[in-house]
Amino acid sequence: MDASTLSRIGLAGLAVMGQNLALNIAEKGFPISVYNRTTSKVDETLHRAQSEGPFPLTGQYSPRDFVLSIQRPRSIIILVKAGNPVDQTISALTEFMEPGDTIIDGGNEWYQNTERRIQEVGEKGILYLGMGVSGGEEGARHGPSLMPGGSLEAYNNIESVLKSVAAQVDDGPCVTYIGEGGSGNFVKMVHNGIEYGDMQLISEAYDVLKNVGGLSNGELAEIFGEWNRGELESFLIEITSDIFKVKDDLADGDLVDKILDKTGMKGTGKWTVQQAAELSVAAPTIAASLDCRYLSGLKEERESAAEILEKAGLKEEMGSVESEIDKKRLIDDVRQALYASKICSYAQGMNLLRSKSVEKGWDLNLGELARIWKGGCIIRAVFLDRIKKAYQRNPSLASLVVDPEFAREMVQRQAAWRRVVGLAISAGISTPGMCASLAYFDTYRRARLPANLVQAQRDLFGAHTYERTDRPGAFHTEWTKLARKSNAGVGAFN
Repeated sequence: MDASTLSRIGLAGLAVMGQNLALNIAEKGFPISVYNRTTSKVDETLHRAQSEGPFPLTGQYSPRDFVLSIQRPRSIIILVKAGNPVDQTISALTEFMEPGDTIIDGGNEWYQNTERRIQEVGEKGILYLGMGVSGGEEGARHGPSLMPGGSLEAYNNIESVLKSVAAQVDDGPCVTYIGEGGSGNFVKMVHNGIEYGDMQLISEAYDVLKNVGGLSNGELAEIFGEWNRGELESFLIEITSDIFKVKDDLADGDLVDKILDKTGMKGTGKWTVQQAAELSVAAPTIAASLDCRYLSGLKEERESAAEILEKAGLKEEMGSVESEIDKKRLIDDVRQALYASKICSYAQGMNLLRSKSVEKGWDLNLGELARIWKGGCIIRAVFLDRIKKAYQRNPSLASLVVDPEFAREMVQRQAAWRRVVGLAISAGISTPGMCASLAYFDTYRRARLPANLVQAQRDLFGAHTYERTDRPGAFHTEWTKLARKSNAGVGAFN
């Protein structure tokens, strides 16, 4: 093939994300070759490239023709389902690739799979990137947040492409080289964990306002729209306002009220919680959001439980609480509680990233990660700029909770936060995310915890020893023997 007709980059896997990312790349002026095992997807993408462009996009119908249509050193993005399909695609493509070529996996892959593949293709001289892509269909088409990790040489080969197609914010494109190995996939995984927490917290705010405050969907749309013009400005708050405005086209009423209350998931939230446990990093808000997704799946059990407990005498408290509340104050309290809870959720995610970075030697730049999340991705929010600045002020910041600016804001909001949680508990409304965030805050801010009793118990039944506050060293006590001796002494005295 004539070198002048070769594509700058290739993309294999033309489902929703792949198609839209390919069109984004082509629209930015980079000639791109696309390939999919199902040929109709290639035709569909070619049609879109013409109708939306025309854009410099060519379709290929075999792995060989696809690989050979790309200029050397070749860079090929694959966007297929994580797991075996990635390995199968790599196998099909590398048969025709050469040393110095690059594979970029843009799926939600487990980071250790990426590290395995780096080794495997590295034996053939092929470079590898595991690149998190966030922003959904819209982001992929018009500007996602990109998190590439792996070979720095591979990143340098396509840096100009990635910087052009990424979302653009005031301080640059929403892409940066994350680090070595599977760091890009790991960062995207934690991003998704934070996303789980964010969505759960918003759903709890909705639940309290709707079922305790008695607010209509129209009022909720207005409230979330107003919140999106202030400190809570974010993609998720914006789309939540939009959701409340949509009428059902199949029946009377609003569509949101007709949606079955069962939440799906793809695994990244579970991975985040598992990694937090393995690294001994507290992530209670993210864990609570995962638990709620599990519980939401028990729809039939929950309906049965509601009926059984009602027959057992359980009464709804929402009505009595609603009649006593000041709605204007409730709305403002929920806004403050949501903001404070979100800070805790983001703090947990950033601490998990820092801990993994230390373990793996990735040298993650937490401020830069906050910056590339400011646009394109699902958790994009105005306060990410302030998170970026917090880590710029203090790169070794122990937690966002103790950044002077965020600390002041949380202290200012804690009264409202406690009122919302207390009101929800009184009304029988579950707010596990807000409760988890508040418990995290209350635990982290206390200089002394009841862990001394837990450690005494461990020493009593397992001789695990304990440390003292007044002198160094490890100690063990015969607790039961001394307690019985004490009891005998008390009995004799009496």
